[in-house]
Amino acid sequence: MDRIDNLDKKILNIIMNNARIASKDVAIVCGVSRAAIHQRIQRLIDMKVIVGSGYNVNPKTLGYNTCTYVGVKLEKGSMYRDVARELEKIPEIVECHFTTGPYSMLIKVFAQDNQNLMELLNDKIQSIPGVTETETLISLEQTLNRQIRIPVKD
Repeated sequence: MDRIDNLDKKILNIIMNNARIASKDVAIVCGVSRAAIHQRIQRLIDMKVIVGSGYNVNPKTLGYNTCTYVGVKLEKGSMYRDVARELEKIPEIVECHFTTGPYSMLIKVFAQDNQNLMELLNDKIQSIPGVTETETLISLEQTLNRQIRIPVKD
């Protein structure tokens, strides 16, 4: 795998902070040409350092006012992939992790309100074959949401 150098790290920090920044502006901050920025970004995509792009949508503006984390216990850990395929069919689930600790899986769910959350839990999540138990933690407020910071040497 190609090596990530200091310029790559600087580019990553800039575009993670503002994915819509123009390449010419990144080039100015980094002191290189716009073509060099394009080449570096394409190389980082090819290396799978950059794995996506897009816009972040605020779920609350769309009526999803309740953010929850749900710990899911399974009959057997080996059921993870089958259960994950079923969870993927539920659009309100935005993250799913296979975990260590008291839960087999941890999922992040957006619901319109507590009633909608109860329906998601009782009628959809808990009815999936292999799910034996869930524990729900409601997020009262998100105080931090960021990408990993990449140290750059001066």
